[in-house]
Formats: sequence, structure tokens, C-alpha cells
Amino acid sequence: MSPKLFQNYAANPESPNWDKLISRLKPIQLRPGEMRSEFGRDYTRILHSNAYRRLKHKTQVFLNIDNDHICTRMEHVAHVESVSNTIATELGLNTELTKAIAIGHDLGHAPFGHLGERIIKELCKKYLNKDFWHEQNGLYFVDKIELLKNEYNQGKNLNLTYAVRDGIICHCGEVDENQLRPRKDFIDLNSIVTPGQVAPVTWEGCIVKVSDKIAYVGRDIEDAKSLGFLDQEEQKELNTIFDKVTNTTVIMYELITDICQHSNPQDGIRLSHEMLAKLNAVKAFNYKYIYTNPRLTPYNNYATLIVNEIFNFLMQGYNPTTNTVNWNYFQANAQRYPELVVGFTERIIRYCNTEILDYQQKGYAQNYQNLKIYGNMDKQEIYIQAVLDYISGMTDRFAIAAFNELLTFKK
Repeated sequence: MSPKLFQNYAANPESPNWDKLISRLKPIQLRPGEMRSEFGRDYTRILHSNAYRRLKHKTQVFLNIDNDHICTRMEHVAHVESVSNTIATELGLNTELTKAIAIGHDLGHAPFGHLGERIIKELCKKYLNKDFWHEQNGLYFVDKIELLKNEYNQGKNLNLTYAVRDGIICHCGEVDENQLRPRKDFIDLNSIVTPGQVAPVTWEGCIVKVSDKIAYVGRDIEDAKSLGFLDQEEQKELNTIFDKVTNTTVIMYELITDICQHSNPQDGIRLSHEMLAKLNAVKAFNYKYIYTNPRLTPYNNYATLIVNEIFNFLMQGYNPTTNTVNWNYFQANAQRYPELVVGFTERIIRYCNTEILDYQQKGYAQNYQNLKIYGNMDKQEIYIQAVLDYISGMTDRFAIAAFNELLTFKK
């Protein structure tokens, strides 16, 4: 394969769809002397966000708060950025867009990894009769939840480009497909209701989608080995897949090289049949010996208890009879449970209309010029959504600290 084979298809200013790719939900005011490109600006906006910072304390597969060498979701994102940047560079695609999608693809991921996602999904179905999946929540977070302070110290929404937002919601790497190609239509991204429903709109988004899969299969094996999840016979079985010692660097190198050698604009982003079979074999191995390992059962039960207890506690802060927030409940519990109560009430204040706030709360809210997505909080469903938004943005560490507060009896 010739290098830079995709350069005429890259998301660059020469693209006929350039204006659509760089469009934002609101016009953005550039500062004097702005040097960044549209996608470069998105990259740094994500990098500076609290949602990105929280990834360092969110589980990838194994609870990591006391182990410095277990993969966190931030490390996973770094791997995806590295893999996708290498492939995009070789194929001649826009590396700034690729990096922006990669760094933002897991923003808003639930605490406790995919287990936390399943727990929140159950709560969403039970109380709101709707689904929850992290790719959709990622778009929701970058559009409506995550804020950045501007030069006037006002918190505003991230307001990312269409191409980056599209790459976030379309990054689902669990769909076992080869020959990825971008879709042609620029749909309303909020019309996407299931993971993998549509392909990304850019080749760069397709690169991140496949890189997500490449990044996690090898790294999860490395963690499983270090934690003693795999015995010698299982490791021998693993090594037969690639006919050599199997670790993160071997798996990533083999897959990245194969993709670059076999992808072209006609056939799409693809692996050879041999390498695709190896990738699927590694995934099957991981599910058999890692993701469904009985040793994870206590952790699963622990995380389920934490999320549900936090949810139950916060649900007591709403009066369904009057359809109002019970501020007295939170004021009475603020000293007992400062981590949980203060953080949640500040969230409500930032995202509600000022009409329901008292004088002191309005003073706090005036520094936030973001979308007021909870309005007057005059329906229990809106309050439940606020609770689930708050929990889904937590780190493992914060969720555990909040849960531990509930176990501590104070006056």
C-alpha cells in the first residue's frame, strides 16, 4: 500500500463538506491572535475540561485506586490517541481531528467501567424508561454538561465541532465489522439511538473507532496477567493466537501495521482476514478469561451497592408531591455528607433556571452562562436525570468517598 493513500479524503479545508465538519452548535468568538485550527481548538478544550481530568480515576476493567500500574480510562484514551494518530499519519488523514476525537471519545464514561454503565442503564430503564450507553452519554456531556471558564470567568458549554461530536457518539468499537467506511449524510447526532447504528461521518472517525478496539484488547491482557487472572495454561493458549509472546506492544504493532497495509479508499479501513481472525480470537479469549472471571464478582457487587446507595440517597432530595427540590434536606445533610451533598447541589444550581434559586444560589449561578438543561426542575423525571448525570460523571474514587460518607455517622 502506498502511504498517504487517503490524503484526498481527509477532513481538510479542501473537503467539499468542510463547513459542515467544522460547524458548531453556536458560533464561537475567536480570541485575538488565535493560532489553532478548528480541530486543534477542540483538542485543547477537551484537554482542559474536568471530564477529561476525571478519566485518570475511572476504571477501565479493574478497580485501580490503590494500584499505580493498572490501566485507567485516561491511559486507555492515551492509547487510542496514539494508535489512531499513527494510522492517520500513515494514511494521510487529518491527525488533529483524529486526536481530538480520540481524546474525547470516553468523556462522561460512568465510574466502575462498563459495569457502572450497566448499573446506570438499569436505573435509566427503571425510572426513566430509556436507554443509557456511554457513547451517547459522551455526546450529551460535551454538548450540555461539561463546561469551561472563559476570559470573563464564565462557565460555558464546550461547543465542539460536528466532526468531533460525531466521532464521539459513533466510536463504538464493539461492532465486529471489517471494511469501515464513513457515512455520507450529516444527520442530527441526537437521532442516533443505539450503539453502532451508523458509521462516523469521517475517515478519521473510522480510524478512532477501530483504534478503540486495538487499544483495549492488549492492555486488558497485561493487567489480567499482573493481577494473576491468567494461569500458565491460559497464557500458553493466548500465545498461540499470535504465535509469539503476546503483550500490549505485540498486539498493537501487529494490528496497526496490518491496517495500514490493507486499508484503501475503495475497501475501507480494514484488517486482513488472517489478522481479523486473530483480533476476534483475542477478544473471545478476553471475554472468557477476564471480563466474565468469577474473581470480579465481589467488585461487581461492591460497585452496584455504591451506585445504588448514592442514587437512593439523592432521590430523597426531591418532593414529588410539590414537584420541587427539597433544599432543606440538602442543607440539613451538608455537614454530614459534604462530598456528596455540596457537589450535587452545586450541579443543580449551575444547570437550573435562576427562578428556583435563592439569593445566595443566584450569586453562585451568575458565573455560569451554560444551557440550563434542568429548567425549573418541576418534574421528577428531570430531577432523576440530574441525579444520573451527576453519578455518571463521577470517578471511582469520588463515588467510593461519597459512599463512605454515607457509612459514617455524624451529628
